[in-house]
Order: sequence, then C-alpha cells, then structure tokens
Amino acid sequence: MNIVMRSEVILAENLTMVTEFLLLGFSSLGEIQLALFVIFLFLYLAILSGNVTIISVIRQDQSLHTPMYFFLGILSTSETFYTFVILPRMLINLLSVARTISFICCAIQMFFFLGFAMNNCLVLGVMGYDRYAAICHPLHYPILMSWQMCGKLAAACGIGGFSASLILVNLVFSLPFCGANKVNHYFCDISPVIHLACTNTDVYEFAVFICGVLAIVVPFLFICVSYVCILKTILKIPSAEGRQKAFSTCASHLTVVIVHYGCASYIYLRPTANYVSSKDRLVTVMYTIVTPLLSPMVYSLRNKDVHIALRKVWGKNRALKLNN
Repeated sequence: MNIVMRSEVILAENLTMVTEFLLLGFSSLGEIQLALFVIFLFLYLAILSGNVTIISVIRQDQSLHTPMYFFLGILSTSETFYTFVILPRMLINLLSVARTISFICCAIQMFFFLGFAMNNCLVLGVMGYDRYAAICHPLHYPILMSWQMCGKLAAACGIGGFSASLILVNLVFSLPFCGANKVNHYFCDISPVIHLACTNTDVYEFAVFICGVLAIVVPFLFICVSYVCILKTILKIPSAEGRQKAFSTCASHLTVVIVHYGCASYIYLRPTANYVSSKDRLVTVMYTIVTPLLSPMVYSLRNKDVHIALRKVWGKNRALKLNN
C-alpha cells in the first residue's frame, strides 16, 4: 500500500502542470535580433498606417460607400487587430531576455489570433462572392448585396471565425501540459503549443485539421468557383476596355487571396508532427506581417477608385489646414 502511494506521489511530482510558456521566437539568431526588431517595427508601423489610411479613406469618401469597399474596410480593421495581437509582444521579446507568457495569456493570444485569422479567410470569401454578384449579375447586384445582406455576411464572418477559435482553444488548453514549456515560435500558435502536450494528440490534431478545412479550403474553393464564373462572363464582354476594367476590379482581391490562403494552407492543413520550426516561422512571418502589409499596398496601388479617393481626402485635409 505504501509503495503504491509513494509511486503515485512520484508520478504527481513528475507531472508538474505548466503555468507559463517560454516563447523561443528568434532567440537562436543572437545579435541579429536587434536588426530584426528594427525591420519588424518598421513593417508594423507600415501595416498600421496602411490599414488605418484605407479605413479612413473608405469612411470619408462617399464614392467608396459600396459593398466591395465595406468589406475591404472590415478586412483592414481585422488585420489591424490581428497584427496587434502578435507583433507588439514579439517586438518586446526581441529585446528581452525573459520571454515567458502565462498559460492564460497564451490562451487569450491564441483565441484572438485564430479568431481574426479565420475572420479574414471568411471575409475574403465574401469579397469573392461580391465580385461574382457585381460582374455576373449586375442587374440583381443591389438586391444580392444590399446593406442588410452585407451586415449579415459581416456578422456571420465574425461569429463563425471566433466561434471556431473558441472551440479550438478549448480543445488545445484542455490538454495536459506537464514539463516541456518551450514554445518554438514567436507567439502562441496552435501547432507548436499542441506539440508540447504530454499525451496523445491525434484526435485534437484531426479537430484542428477539420477547422482548417472549413476556414481555409471551403472559402478558397468558393472563391475559385466564383472566379471561374467571373472569367466566363468577362470573356463574353465585347470591348477590350470593358474586359480590362472587369479584370482590374478582381486583380487586387485575387493577389491577396493567393498569398493569404497559400501561407495559411501550408501551416494548418497538415499534422503538427510535420512541424518544422525554422521554415514554418518564415512562412508564419509571411501571413502575420507580409499579408496585412500587402492588402493596403495592393488595394491602394492597383485600385483607381482608391487612388482618386486618396487624392480627394488629402486635398480636403490640406485645404482645412490652410484655412486654419
């Protein structure tokens, strides 16, 4: 009896529950971290300024009060918060020796990261449907994409994204973490955290995979079908100018879709057992930093409507400053 009790005590001591995680991040790069801090700080400020500019221009210019730019504004807002969840802590950790994050803070970071990430995927899918409705059914477009419908679609994206995120975070943090607490990443992403669990995680990995399919593959297939229909309609347009105008309204969205879904698919549509830290961190930098930076750049550089609106807003602001 005493032997059994003693063995249970030893087992309990060995299974000390983790109360905090250590984010390894880019610690292996040594002095290069200072240069990374400068680069990532510059990129973060560029992301903030780019997305805030897009949001402000859409709000101020009446000509951009259309469903297409309504969803672009939502995407820019979501990506602003999406980067806010990750980058400030990452920047602090690049200059800090203590890179710990509490168990609860890790769960909160994962919840908001996954929520905004899945919201972005769904919003991009809705933006694909908007282009389909505008080009393939122009006469029915005001009905198909009424402001009431836009509000419902935006709410569905947010509720769907954060509901799936809540389920995933509950699954991950119901796992026992007893010993290893070094997260081989610069934030609490789902794959490296699951990798630390001290139990079999096959069922949990399958659940993550299913959520990944629903959040990434389904909207992407929907976008692909939408663009096949769009392409068929565009090819029927008799004038070259009309075809070019139709293509130009889709080019920005398509560019962002390819980068966003490509990176997300590479990370989340495979087992965590295949997690390769160095390569995956590089891909993660793409969709946590480059994609949020890419969206405002692509939409501001390639979109004539946004160009005109930017000039009008800047002109108004200059006039107000001169009058004051």
